[in-house]
Amino acid sequence: MQYDFENPMIAVDLLVFTIADDRLKIVLVERGEDPFKGRLSLPGVFVRKGETLDDAAQRGISEEAGLSDIYFEQLYTWGQLDRDPRRRIISVSYLSLVDCARIHLSAGERTSSAVLYDVEDLLSSDECLAFDHRDIIAYGRERIKNKTEYTRIAFEFLPEEFTLPQLQRVYEILLGRQLYKANFRRKIAPLIEDTQKMTSGDAHRPSRYYRQKPDAE
Repeated sequence: MQYDFENPMIAVDLLVFTIADDRLKIVLVERGEDPFKGRLSLPGVFVRKGETLDDAAQRGISEEAGLSDIYFEQLYTWGQLDRDPRRRIISVSYLSLVDCARIHLSAGERTSSAVLYDVEDLLSSDECLAFDHRDIIAYGRERIKNKTEYTRIAFEFLPEEFTLPQLQRVYEILLGRQLYKANFRRKIAPLIEDTQKMTSGDAHRPSRYYRQKPDAE
């Protein structure tokens, strides 16, 4: 029996966000092959036969940007008919939030370079990205902003121990607006605990170190 169905290829596109130099940034790669050779794009790979989507995501971030042991969650599925000039390709995008100290980039098997790119600068510029990756990044950026309001994703960008000014600044970067210190500290108080440690105070007034409560919701 014959079926009048197209057999599209499946790919994964990977959004790795971090905070560096007081800005929200994302890992991009320069494509080393056609289509769109030389353009910036998200790291991504085709899903192999017998490979799960999650496994493809881990392989993709390693092969394309030199990263490993990255926790991803599925973001959205992209299936526009004209999103790839080669053929019908459906892409499952994955989102990850990573402390900058864990990011050590290197060019991959099919990429000329891997870089951290300022998200706000990218989305406000006319930089021509490969495929529909600008739309994917914009969607991921909005998802981060929304999740910051009702989840604890801000802690993903911080070391285990942090000061309250550091935590507040991360929230401000993710939300894209300034926060009132007193209101922020009152809201965040149930989620953190004092470590009983202080910063050295060599250049500034000493600050307390906090950590996220293990049972914070």
